[in-house]
Amino acid sequence: MTQTAVPGHAAPLAVRSAASYLPDASVDLAALPELAELDEDAARTCRNLGIESVHVDDGLDTTGLAERAAREALARAGADARDVGALIVVEQRAPQTMLSSEVTRLQRLLGAEGAVAFSVGGLGCVSITPALLAARGLLAADPGLENVLVAHGSKPVSSHRYRHPVTVNGDGGQALLLSRTGPVRVLDILQETNGAYWDLFHVDYRDRPPAQWREECTDLPTYSFRLAVETRNRLGALLRELLERNGMAPGDVRGYVSQNLSAGSLTFIEESLDIELLGVCRENLRRYGHLGPNDIFLNLHTALERKDFGEGDRAVVINVSPVAAWSLLLVEMRPQEAMA
Repeated sequence: MTQTAVPGHAAPLAVRSAASYLPDASVDLAALPELAELDEDAARTCRNLGIESVHVDDGLDTTGLAERAAREALARAGADARDVGALIVVEQRAPQTMLSSEVTRLQRLLGAEGAVAFSVGGLGCVSITPALLAARGLLAADPGLENVLVAHGSKPVSSHRYRHPVTVNGDGGQALLLSRTGPVRVLDILQETNGAYWDLFHVDYRDRPPAQWREECTDLPTYSFRLAVETRNRLGALLRELLERNGMAPGDVRGYVSQNLSAGSLTFIEESLDIELLGVCRENLRRYGHLGPNDIFLNLHTALERKDFGEGDRAVVINVSPVAAWSLLLVEMRPQEAMA
């Protein structure tokens, strides 16, 4: 089922500021140690992903990565952590310790002690979408709430960065400071899920040391064919609905942005929807690899920094996860609404 509110009645939501922490150190794809362990077919798939390098920071865990980005997002908005009314952390796939709270740890590190704090997740890359939905709900429910900070730190679950046959994971943090007004307005949100694929990718970790953790695809034909066909159909229907709900035609969209999985996945989305993705998607894919839920806003804001959008331009942001989940965002650029 589509999870959203009716356009025109949805509470206002905008990105007041955004920041990514991308470590200085990088590793070339050819230098990844796990390549030597792959069979010929898997190694060929890895080399053909369109990824040339990934950035790494062995000194920071996921919360540390998120903290770096969160501090920068606050600084760009001229805001203090004490101004944050709510903190939403997109949860990690493998927390550092069981039963502890990563979100309250980040809250304390930032000094956002007055914020309502909680985490969301369970949808892989698409987990950023329920974070946006929750932020919009908080802003609608409490007129006195002004800012919601959403943050995520992305690192591989295991020591192996290559996730056969999907992508290669890099390290990075991202934070969005959300409010009712800002230079990027989120006009509409669509999200769908299908529990038939809930265990298509997993890591068996109980009774295994971390060095033996491996992400596995339980059914490669299902991923490569059945899920691919469903993704094409789902995204096509979602895009038609998104445009119709908002009184738009395809020509009204200035640009399309997606995630950084592989060159093949970007081509698949373009051909499925008969669109052309912005060039920043392939550029960031080559440079950073996959950064989980951080991909789509990294690509969107890279495009903004390069002046790919002007005042009033609208973009569609596309996100897919093999759990499986699909989401589309309709955003509008309103630089004049930037808040100091």
